[in-house]
Amino acid sequence: MTEKSFLEKQFEDIECNLKKINEKISAAAEKSGRKREDIRFMTVTKTVDVFRINKAIECGVDLIGENNVQEFLSKKPDLNLSGVESHLIGHLQTNKVSKIVGQVDMIESVDSIKLANEISKQSLKIGVTTDVLIEVNIAGEENKTGLPLEQLNDFLYEISKLPAIKVKGLMTIPPFSLNNAENCKFFSKMHNIYVDIRSKKIHNINMDILSMGMSGDYEDAIACGSNLVRIGSAVFGPRIY
Repeated sequence: MTEKSFLEKQFEDIECNLKKINEKISAAAEKSGRKREDIRFMTVTKTVDVFRINKAIECGVDLIGENNVQEFLSKKPDLNLSGVESHLIGHLQTNKVSKIVGQVDMIESVDSIKLANEISKQSLKIGVTTDVLIEVNIAGEENKTGLPLEQLNDFLYEISKLPAIKVKGLMTIPPFSLNNAENCKFFSKMHNIYVDIRSKKIHNINMDILSMGMSGDYEDAIACGSNLVRIGSAVFGPRIY
């Protein structure tokens, strides 16, 4: 098989996978009493080359998510991002904030006031307002990033005072499980927290986005109230590191 035909086969797979995923999102949205357009579909592009990312964009993808600052910045010049949003979804170190602020439309992984302060500082420096999501460690897992649940309330009031940063919602990654009931336990808990925060109407804290659900559990997440799912391997196949 030639290199060209191999790439063509990958392109066909991407097109087919996107069609299947969109059909499943539509069905899951309908079951949860919502419309397809109520659910954002982020295509996660970690380790994926620009050719396949651009093919996904050509097929209608309008939101991509990258985990790594350097990886995104190295790809960005060759990506066809007209009309496409880009989010940083991986853990962000404070010393990388100046490199990514102004380069993406949203940072989904804010989990400390130190990081939030640096985003605010760097955003002020270049005259932009940065949209962010607060990443919550919903299960209190020691090996995962994310704000501990018991710190969330105080954190909201602290971050609400910062200039040039706007909280647009919450993000979480629950413990890995193939059990639908186990997934839904954490997704439902997160949704309840999201609704509770929205009802408080805290200044500068908007609960527009609840980002949860990935390739293996996005249908469960939608059923439990997610309105932004992050899907990578189900689009592009297993990651090659």
